[in-house]
Amino acid sequence: MTTLKNTPRRRLALGLATLLVVASCNVAKNIPLPTLPLPATYRTAPTADTASIAGLPWRSFFTEPALQQLLDSATVRNNDLQLALRNIASAEATLKQARWGNIPAVSLQAGVTTNRPSGNSLNGISLSQFLGTKHIEDYNLAAAVSWEADIWGKIRNRTAEAGAAYLQSQEARKAVQTQVVAQVAQGYYNLLLLDTQLAVARRNFALTDSTLRFTRLQFTAGLVTALAVQQVEAQRLLAAGLIPQFEQGITVQENALSILAGRLPGGISRSGNLLALQVPVVAAAGVPAALLARRPDVRTAELALDRANAAVGYTKAALYPTLSITAQGGLNAFQASNWFTVPASLFGTAFAGLAQPLLQRRALRTQYELAQLDRERTVIQFRQQVLVAVGEVSDALGQVARTQTQQTIATDRVRALRLATTSAGQLFRSGLASYLEVITAQSNALQSELELASLKRSQLEANVELYRAVGGGWQ
Repeated sequence: MTTLKNTPRRRLALGLATLLVVASCNVAKNIPLPTLPLPATYRTAPTADTASIAGLPWRSFFTEPALQQLLDSATVRNNDLQLALRNIASAEATLKQARWGNIPAVSLQAGVTTNRPSGNSLNGISLSQFLGTKHIEDYNLAAAVSWEADIWGKIRNRTAEAGAAYLQSQEARKAVQTQVVAQVAQGYYNLLLLDTQLAVARRNFALTDSTLRFTRLQFTAGLVTALAVQQVEAQRLLAAGLIPQFEQGITVQENALSILAGRLPGGISRSGNLLALQVPVVAAAGVPAALLARRPDVRTAELALDRANAAVGYTKAALYPTLSITAQGGLNAFQASNWFTVPASLFGTAFAGLAQPLLQRRALRTQYELAQLDRERTVIQFRQQVLVAVGEVSDALGQVARTQTQQTIATDRVRALRLATTSAGQLFRSGLASYLEVITAQSNALQSELELASLKRSQLEANVELYRAVGGGWQ
């Protein structure tokens, strides 16, 4: 039976083979995504339903033409979205570069050097005796190649981190767009609210102005005192003071919407009346588990764990030996006339070696420990993000249901107070009611109509918030 001799070449081959086997292993174990005990339904969900409005494109959810036009501009020209797109491009460039990690680095060098040693030095005497010259020139043209073997997965983990960062940038853009869409829609509904409040204030001002004229006539006839005129005048000024307040609010809201749409502050076109706006009550929120795939911020937190796992992997790999191979070859001569003489001017060198970090002031070990702590923080942040997402959906569902009930009650109250205002005015003109009853009726009607408009806006905003909370708006 023949046995192979334990030669240095054989030991080197066995060592390289061992390294190649280990190369397929990751030195740091990845932490999987934590399993969260999510409920089957949301706390405030009316029924258990897997259907969700998250899959609806925003054009299907927001059907008002003026709002769609505003959203068209915002989703294209909003500056926050433009920054998010640039972040995606930056992350993509980083990923492309990381994918070249296993490709050898190649460089081409060309140079000429001249050396004139001292005439009393050994080199100077040798040049003078053997070459008959006092200086020597060196002409060099070479290609250099260097390559690092990814034994411990250092390069692979850096590529994985860059890939997760690229996906995070895409999810970040989606998160920005969902926020922008929600802000534009809520701002638009707030603008309709201010329009409605302004119309109510003007109508109430006209009503109290008519009451004031009649009260003054009664004062002239001696039927009422000056106190009646003063109190009706105060009610009239109260309504008048609301008009510029709402007008200023409209200007501020229009400017804010213009900026969201990526244009200079200016007027915003809208159509219809807030109270006449027909918006169906939407309660299809799906199940909490679906948020893990639909909400961009939750997906970003999930990808952050992938990045953290990769960071632990390459910081751990930095503690182990590095196998690098370098080679250089080209043309070299000490006379220009012989520089490109082949094969005499050809040269080549190659080197392979292992480098094991020993003492670097504990820098590598600290980086590895910090990466582990970052990963633990990432897991906690993911859990928190999921809890926040489930809570936001539950809050929005509750608000949708309760504002609908409040709006129904407020509508009946407005109807009753309008009738009371009409009756009080007629009785006052007939002398069967006092001016105080008229003022009270008008004041109550004003407040109830403003409250109804606010509740209508709250209902619309609740639907928008539910759409955003379940992950809709980026399609």
